[in-house]
Amino acid sequence: MRDPRTLVIIGTGMAGIGLARALRARDEDSRLILISQDSGHDYSKPLLSTAFAKGMTAEALSRQAPVALVDELNAELRTHQRVTVIDTASRQLWLGEECLHYDELVLAVGAAPHRPFPVEAAAASRVMSINDLDDYAAFSAALTTACEQGEAGHVVIVGAGLVGCEYANDLSAAGHSVTLVAPEETPLDGLLPQALGQRLGKALDGIGLKRLQGEMVESITTHADVTAPIAVHLQSGQQLSGSLVLLATGLAPRIRLAQEAGLSAGGDGIRVDRHLATSQPHVWALGDCASVEGVNAMYVQPLQMAARTLAANLCGERSVLDWKAWPVLVKTPALPVVAYPPRTAVARWEISGEGDDLEARALDKNERLIGYALTGAAVRRKVELARQAPPLLG
Repeated sequence: MRDPRTLVIIGTGMAGIGLARALRARDEDSRLILISQDSGHDYSKPLLSTAFAKGMTAEALSRQAPVALVDELNAELRTHQRVTVIDTASRQLWLGEECLHYDELVLAVGAAPHRPFPVEAAAASRVMSINDLDDYAAFSAALTTACEQGEAGHVVIVGAGLVGCEYANDLSAAGHSVTLVAPEETPLDGLLPQALGQRLGKALDGIGLKRLQGEMVESITTHADVTAPIAVHLQSGQQLSGSLVLLATGLAPRIRLAQEAGLSAGGDGIRVDRHLATSQPHVWALGDCASVEGVNAMYVQPLQMAARTLAANLCGERSVLDWKAWPVLVKTPALPVVAYPPRTAVARWEISGEGDDLEARALDKNERLIGYALTGAAVRRKVELARQAPPLLG
């Protein structure tokens, strides 16, 4: 009797676990190995940026402990381990000294936080990013410690993109003092035209946080005394003090392992076709690390569709990925925001509405809708506009 094939998934975030579940719905017999660089808990990453205001611990955010996940998926789970080498010719990979054979390999390794300026070594333990559940636990513990030491729990957030704005809103709602620093003049500069960004900025100001936009961080330093405030030095010469610094300065797809294995990859991610196949046979990729025909969509709906498509292909089908005009839903309760950023040149933005309830349509030179952004009560129109907009994958 032939041994069951071995499927290996590197990564246990939403992409890796989502794929594992989709696979098990089709294939109960293959050997399934999940490799995680962290604790392997099943959790919803989008919920992390709304959890401080709800007083949620990392344990409360975990939907399933690793042992329960193993039972559910009938899988082997390797936690706190890193793949060091992939040999696509022999279909083998190494975890340090241990060698594993695979029949099909999936890279779901996600993206890593970008750190664009120097951080003094003494300050590093209080300059953090939140990119997974372990990060959330570490930041939450550090924030609790700061508050217990009599500090106000003042957090300086660097970056006013989606992640920065969501955590700024959430931490402020949780009662912490927040300063948001970013080089762009308005929040969500990459998603919203200026008029809508200004409305979001005013809404964030209204919940008590401080914004310093149009400011670049030069460096971060601290004193040897761990209870002393961190100093955030701006290029303008201004200096900010904080208990903690949260970096929200963008994510870079993790491509090193793929490149070393000879896979095609670049700044946009590991390059895959619409079947999620990489440039090497029997190796696939999905999630934040993967670029599908030049599109890397780092949000939930594209990821879920990719997991279903890849599960079908790993089970012998020829399923083609179909990404529709799914918008980004920004979790800023101070002002709800929905955006579908245009992927081609915008000739003009057509903006309508009053006060916080604004609709912005991105039009090309032929007056065709190529993207949109909505705030306040106007977010109700997201489904209608999604039907009119071009798909994420053309």
